[in-house]
Amino acid sequence: MFGLEKPAGQQKAGRSGGFPKMACVGDFNVLSSSIPATKVELSVSCRNLLDRDTFSKSDPICVLYTQAIGNKEWREFGRTEVIDNTLNPDFVRKFIMDYFFEERENLRFDFYDVDSKSPNLSKHDFLGQMFCTLGEIVGSQGSRLEKTIVGIPGKKCGTVIVTAEELGCCRDSVLMQFCANKLDKKDFFGKSDPFLVFHRSNEDGSFTICHKTEVVKNTLNPVWQAFKISVRALCNGDYDRTIKVEVYDWDRDGSHDFIGEFTTSYRELSRGQSQFNVYEVINPKKKGKKKKYVNSGTVTLLSFLIETEVSFLDYIKGGTQINFTVAIDFTASNGNPSQPTSLHYMNPYQLNAYGMALKAVGEIIQDYDSDKMFPALGFGARLPPDGRVSHEFALNGNPQNPYCHGIDGVMEAYYRSLKSVQLYGPTNFAPVINHVARYAASVKDGSQYFVLLIITDGVISDMAQTKESIVNASKFPMSIIIVGVGPAEFDAMEELDGDVVRISSRGKFAERDIVQFVPFRDYIDRSGNHVLSMARLAKDVLAEIPEQFLSYMRVRGIKPSPAPPPYTPPVHVLQTQI
Repeated sequence: MFGLEKPAGQQKAGRSGGFPKMACVGDFNVLSSSIPATKVELSVSCRNLLDRDTFSKSDPICVLYTQAIGNKEWREFGRTEVIDNTLNPDFVRKFIMDYFFEERENLRFDFYDVDSKSPNLSKHDFLGQMFCTLGEIVGSQGSRLEKTIVGIPGKKCGTVIVTAEELGCCRDSVLMQFCANKLDKKDFFGKSDPFLVFHRSNEDGSFTICHKTEVVKNTLNPVWQAFKISVRALCNGDYDRTIKVEVYDWDRDGSHDFIGEFTTSYRELSRGQSQFNVYEVINPKKKGKKKKYVNSGTVTLLSFLIETEVSFLDYIKGGTQINFTVAIDFTASNGNPSQPTSLHYMNPYQLNAYGMALKAVGEIIQDYDSDKMFPALGFGARLPPDGRVSHEFALNGNPQNPYCHGIDGVMEAYYRSLKSVQLYGPTNFAPVINHVARYAASVKDGSQYFVLLIITDGVISDMAQTKESIVNASKFPMSIIIVGVGPAEFDAMEELDGDVVRISSRGKFAERDIVQFVPFRDYIDRSGNHVLSMARLAKDVLAEIPEQFLSYMRVRGIKPSPAPPPYTPPVHVLQTQI
C-alpha cells in the first residue's frame, strides 16, 4: 500500500488496505467520503413540555429515531442528555447526521421525562413526539423547524424547535479554562453557585447552545475546570462568529438565576490569557434600571490551547493497513438450501439473501483493501468427509490459505461450500471472533487494523462466550461488523452492538465499542431482491469504523506515521554537446 511492504512475519495476519484519495475529511466517517452526502448537526430545544412530576418539573430527554428505507422500521439513532427540572430544555448534545440530497429521510423525535437511571425508555414517562423529514428541517427558513409535539390525546404537549447546520471541515479542538471575580450574589443565605453557558450565533441572529460548564458551589469568585470543545461545535470553523457566554446561578428547582452575559469570538479567545480576554459580565435589565451600574462581575480566560485532532485518514496515509475477514453463518436455523424459504436457497436465477448481503456489503468494503484478498470463513456446519461440526472453516476448503480473491472469489467459495457442507449448529460467534482476535493481538503497534464482517440470521447460541470474546477483543486493533439477514428479531445483535449500553462479561466492560450491527432488510425492497440505497447501506456499514479505529489509537497513544513523500521520478539530465 502506497509502495510500502507489509512487515515480515505478518503476512498471514491479514491483507493490506489501500484507500482512495478523499476530499475534505473531518473526523467523521471518512470511509464514506465518496458518498454524495453532507454532514449536518441537529440542535433540539423544546418549549412548554408536559409536566409529569408532582413536586418538581419534568426531567426531559430527546430520543431520535430514523426510519429504514426498506421495511420502514424505526431505529434509535441517538439520545440527548437529560436536563433536570425544566419544561423548556435547550439540549447541548447534538445529533450529527448525513444528509443525502436525493433521499427522503423520515425522522421521529420522542420526548420522555426521565425518572431513574434505567436506559429502558418504557421505565420513563412519555411526553410526546414529533415527526418530520431531514429535508424539511434543512429546507425551513434559516434551517429552523418549529412544530407541535403530539402523541398524548387531549393534552397540549408543547413545541419542539430543531435547527440544522451544515458542518465544516475544521478538525481543531480547544482546551479552555475560565475563572470569574466578584459575581453578583443571588442566593439569600449563601453566595452564588455559578456556571457558564456558551452559545454560538446563527445567520439569523439567534443563538445555539454549545457548552455548559460544571457548577461551582457557594462562591462569587469561581474557577471552572478546563474543558475541551471542538472548534466545529464552538463556531463551525468561522473564527469571527459571535460567541455569547451567559453566567447563571444554579438553583435546584431548575429556575437558574441569570447573573449576566458577555460576547466574544474564537479569534479573540485565541489571543490567550491577556487583558483582551477579561470580560465584563453585563445584566442588561440591571444596566437599564441603575444609573451607577458598572457590571455584575468579570470573567477571565485563564488558558487557551489548540489541539489538532488526527483523523482516520492520517493513519491510512501513514501506512496503517486495514484487513477484512468475512465469516458466514451456515447453521440450520437459516433453512434447508434446497427450499425457496431458506436464506441460503440455491436459486440458479438470482442471489439468495446471503449472496445479496455478501455482494452488496462486500463491494463496499473491498474498495478499502488494496490486494482484494479476503480470508473467508464459515461457521456452524458439518464438514465432509466425516461430518464433524466446525465453527471456523475455510470457505475455499484450504485452512492453510483461506484467502479468496475479491468478493467474487468469496461468493464463488460460498456457493461451493453450500453444495458440500451440511447446515447444522449451534450458532457460535466466539470462535471466529477469537480467530481474528489472535491475529489482531499480535500486531499492536498501529501498523494494521482488523475488521471482521459476520453475516448471520441473528439466532445466536453462545451469547455469554461471544460477549466475553468481544470484551477481550476490545483491547486489540479490531472491529466487528454484523450484518443481519432475514426476518428474525435481532434483539441479541442490538445488544452486542453496545451503542446504548456498553457490552460487559462477568462484570468486566469492553474497553471500547467495537461492534456495529446493520439489519440488511432495512435497505432492500419488499421482494427482497433489490437494494434500495447502496449509498446509505455503505454509510451505515462503515459508520462506526473510523471512530472505533481512532479510539484504539488514542487509548494506546499511537500517533500516525508521517505520510511518505509523493513519488517524483528521477530527472535525467540531457548532456548536450557544445
